[in-house]
Amino acid sequence: MSKQKKKTAKAKKHELTKGIFSVLETNQNESFNYKQIAAKLNITDASGRNLLIKRLVQLKEKKKILEVERGKYKAIPSQNYYTGTVDITSRGNAYVIVDELETDVFVPSNMLNKALHGDLVEVYIFPRFRKGNKLEGEVTKIIERKKMRFVGVVQMQKNFAFVLPTDHRMYTDIFVSKNDINGAENGDKVIVRIEKWEGKSNSPFGVIEQILGKPGEQSTEMHSILAEYGLPYEFPHEVEAFAKQLDTSITAEEIAKRRDMRNVLTFTIDPKDAKDFDDALSFQILENGNYEIGVHIADVSHYVQEGTILDEEAYNRATSVYLVDRVVPMLPEVLSNFACSLRPNEEKYTFSAVFEMNKKAEILNTWFGRTVTLSDHRFAYEEVQEIIENFAGVGEKQEKVEISDFQMPSEISIRKEGSYSVPKELVQAILLMDDLAKKLRTKRMRLGAISFDKIEVKFHLDENDNPTHVYFKESKDANKLIEEFMLLANRKVAEFIAKQKKTFVYRVHDEPDDEKLMQLNGVISRFGYGINMKDKKNITHSLNSLLEEVKGKKEQNLVDTLAIRSMAKASYSTENIGHYGLAFDFYTHFTSPIRRYPDVMVHRLLQKYLDNQPSEKQEVYETKCKHSSQMENLASSAERDSIKYMQVKFMENHKNQHFRGVISGVTEWGIYVEIVENKCEGLVRARDIKDDYYIFDEKQYALVGEVTKNMYQLGDEVVVRVKNTDLLKKQLDFELVGTN
Repeated sequence: MSKQKKKTAKAKKHELTKGIFSVLETNQNESFNYKQIAAKLNITDASGRNLLIKRLVQLKEKKKILEVERGKYKAIPSQNYYTGTVDITSRGNAYVIVDELETDVFVPSNMLNKALHGDLVEVYIFPRFRKGNKLEGEVTKIIERKKMRFVGVVQMQKNFAFVLPTDHRMYTDIFVSKNDINGAENGDKVIVRIEKWEGKSNSPFGVIEQILGKPGEQSTEMHSILAEYGLPYEFPHEVEAFAKQLDTSITAEEIAKRRDMRNVLTFTIDPKDAKDFDDALSFQILENGNYEIGVHIADVSHYVQEGTILDEEAYNRATSVYLVDRVVPMLPEVLSNFACSLRPNEEKYTFSAVFEMNKKAEILNTWFGRTVTLSDHRFAYEEVQEIIENFAGVGEKQEKVEISDFQMPSEISIRKEGSYSVPKELVQAILLMDDLAKKLRTKRMRLGAISFDKIEVKFHLDENDNPTHVYFKESKDANKLIEEFMLLANRKVAEFIAKQKKTFVYRVHDEPDDEKLMQLNGVISRFGYGINMKDKKNITHSLNSLLEEVKGKKEQNLVDTLAIRSMAKASYSTENIGHYGLAFDFYTHFTSPIRRYPDVMVHRLLQKYLDNQPSEKQEVYETKCKHSSQMENLASSAERDSIKYMQVKFMENHKNQHFRGVISGVTEWGIYVEIVENKCEGLVRARDIKDDYYIFDEKQYALVGEVTKNMYQLGDEVVVRVKNTDLLKKQLDFELVGTN
């Protein structure tokens, strides 16, 4: 027998054995003869049945299966069943991720048994069958469906329709009967709900629930992105009605229960286009010369009471979602933009962390509690940045010169979108707080915090929400001023509760995985950088040096992105493990309850513990933490998809233009290139590089020409032409023009 025939025979034997185990293990309480097994495996020919009989005898002799009576076989009771989550690959096969196993379980597409991406399933692992280093198995039971609703495009037939899902991990179309089409037309983008998937049917049966619009239209695509991740974009009528009937007035009775801070200088700093302001800062100099800094947060929990439909809706959403052209808020507008928004010259209920600090930014006293505040001024980041840049150094002079001695005009003119004046007291407060923020940041970095200042891609949109040009949002001193005081409040609230050993919601961030750091080291070594892996301190120092060194260089965005990917994901938990990236032993989210549900939970727990109430049940809050983390991840994915869509739309007007780019990813099917000037990323397909046949070299992160040995490697500079833009797939195709 030739080698090829031997190989084919071995593969057939392997598949037959898996089939036998599949039948017997799926029906462990039953016994089967060879005819019944053959029928289940669709073996109809004589040679196939003879091979089956022979293999059954072999497995019985090897004590892999039981012969319970003559010619009837049964599975040996097995411990090879596990519960895990399905992860569908781009090729239609899957891996089942099982927590208690060190490796994932490979499941070929023909053994998924109707399991879909994200489903919780029972998987049977075949004895001694492996795919490389992976275990191999079959899905034997669907325990819980991850999702039942899918976005897709309608394909009409005469008396029925199919919906073709847009999610590439959904490997089957969905059949819709004539009565369940609900007005959809051929080509419409819709939301379809799976009703059932029974027997030997190739496709599940579904009902069209909502028509999103025509593919390619911006409103349709943005709603599709939200629907793809199960994120709502409208509030139920009853929730809106409930919110509107809330008493949002500021009453003397409620003020009496709070610390009144309306007479303390207070201001907000936000993006210039912000509509909700959930945090404010206050500043005053105490008689002893120290500073009192107040971090004031909208008291959302005053309005969103536990057990109400408003609270249930906020919990289900768990976060606001920020798409490029719209915000999908966690709370109805009457709260997010009005009652809970700390708008200037309006009295507001707040929850505050108030710190007494000296000139070295050391915390001398801390107070937490409910307050009433009044914001004196609303700043945009750009305005605060101009104050800091124009009057830099005033903070350092403070130790030598009294505030009253500053030689400043009574008002400062700000040159941003028209000139207007800012009172001297506010300017002085900003400069002194900037000085304190820089001292807090220096101390934080010294203790091992990692300085991730990744560039954010933003779009200028015209009146029709079409992108006109791309710009980059960078974190400057004004942003860092706010950031440091928010970090301080979050850290101190977490410390306060941790000392009481009561159930609490922490924001945690684990240490990076050594393997991922090694991979990062391999990539950055191409640019002449390296990470010292000796210990935690050296790793942190190396990462910070790396992030500082790449600033302004062509590879910055690539290195920043890869460094972030090497980190563990931050999440919410009642189990405190500290926050590695910030170098805090205790950390929480206290400062954004308008847009994050965990902050609402933190406010409630903090108030209960300030009132000396007993600890809440940990398991209840752990469930809420997991839900909040999951919803945060979904929202982040939706936000990334909206950016990708807008990048493709922006590049539609630049077809056939040439751009300088950096290779940001390499796969067997091609190279991903990020354009330097606008950070838009597209794919150059390997088959479109015509000068050679290119093979993927995983070790070198490169495509290598088989004959020429030309190499396209991660980080290389290239010149590309925009070949094609596909809004539906949110995909850019580039053509390689040359190298730099």
